[in-house]
Amino acid sequence: MERIDTSAVAHAILDAPGWARVGITAPNSCLREDAALELARVIADAVGAPDRAPSPEQSTLPL
Repeated sequence: MERIDTSAVAHAILDAPGWARVGITAPNSCLREDAALELARVIADAVGAPDRAPSPEQSTLPL
C-alpha cells in the first residue's frame, strides 16, 4: 500500500474552491455533503495525479 503525502493533501485542500472549504461547516446537511464530496474529489485528483514538471515549451511570466 502506498503512503499518501500529507503535504499534497494539505495543498489540495487549500486549492479547493472556497465554497467547499466553508461548506463543510454549513448547518444544512445537503450542503455539507456536497462540500465534502467536492473536497474529496479535489484531494483524490491531487493525490492521484502524477507530479508534472512544467513543459519546456511553456513560457514563464515575469513577476
